[in-house]
Amino acid sequence: MKNGSRLAALGGVVVAGALALSACGSDDNTGGSGAAAPTGNIDCAKATVNAAGSSAQKNAIEEWTKAYASKCTGANLNYNASGSGAGITSFSQGQVAFAGSDSPLKDDEMAPAKARCQGGTPLNLPMVVGPVGVVYNLQGVDGLQASPELLAQIFSGKVKTWNDPAIAKENSGAKLPSTAIKVIYRADESGTTDNFTKYLGKTAPKAWPHENAKKWPDAIAKAGQGANKSDGVSAQVKQTTGAISYVEMSYAENNQLQTAKIKNGAGEYAELNADSASKAIAGAKVEGTGNDVALSIDYTTKEPGAYPIVLVTYEIACEKGLPAEQAKFVKSFLTYTSSADGQQILSKLGYAPLPQAVLTKVQASVKALS
Repeated sequence: MKNGSRLAALGGVVVAGALALSACGSDDNTGGSGAAAPTGNIDCAKATVNAAGSSAQKNAIEEWTKAYASKCTGANLNYNASGSGAGITSFSQGQVAFAGSDSPLKDDEMAPAKARCQGGTPLNLPMVVGPVGVVYNLQGVDGLQASPELLAQIFSGKVKTWNDPAIAKENSGAKLPSTAIKVIYRADESGTTDNFTKYLGKTAPKAWPHENAKKWPDAIAKAGQGANKSDGVSAQVKQTTGAISYVEMSYAENNQLQTAKIKNGAGEYAELNADSASKAIAGAKVEGTGNDVALSIDYTTKEPGAYPIVLVTYEIACEKGLPAEQAKFVKSFLTYTSSADGQQILSKLGYAPLPQAVLTKVQASVKALS
């Protein structure tokens, strides 16, 4: 699923400014991106609303806004792809109507988020499945294979060159150069980092003793180099021979980066694609209560063919408590993104749609927003 041409206009710069959702007067309402107009009815809201957060979902948000614009006149969404941590902070401080995050709200984030919702419940609403690719830059070495233990050793700086015996053992026949491995990690607070470090901790606890967090572990920061946001990481890998990092599949495809096959709980080296990611997320369990749909992902899944490193991007929204104009907009927009039309767009952008069982819960929760 190569979407380089489709995504070229979407992936170059993080969305730091406004994405206007004003309806277009021309016949072409897709912005040239191929965004299909929603076929169902939308209860449009006329308002200008700010949102911020996950850069992992940036490409999805951009495409959704174009499709939504074709139906809704006078609606404007300014989405700042500032990263999950910054997005949640902006939400809690009342600067945005909803936030994008690559992991559910943590315990210490719940109280300020609830205050932002005027005592209402802040909800974690899954909206995008984003497979996390292990990307690298090593000419002549395609289809690299890696187990969780090997990844943990590489990213912690213990395996330092590409021809290390540990890499050669899992890549029989590959011509591995003596090039130094250059680890690139997210320098900003990121849900992608939170998910990637959680994956390593769950699947290779002895080789990766670090706690998962949105911030890359300080203990091993000197073993690599930081870059801000998904665009920054992708660009750094692309221009650095011997580099390795982790980034969402949409960015890997957009930047035509090499991706590794990752060993799953079934002992298979699975390729990175939407189908293999969906197999992994299908086993996720809802751990939220009420209308909260926070998920627990099984990184050790033994589902045949499942690609195990996946994240779910959430929209963090108030169940109630927003000003009426903002509340109507958020409900309208998220009703669209969680619709069949909205989810159908995702597979064309390097994401995977939500499994139907999860999507049904999300749709019910969005319907309850007020």
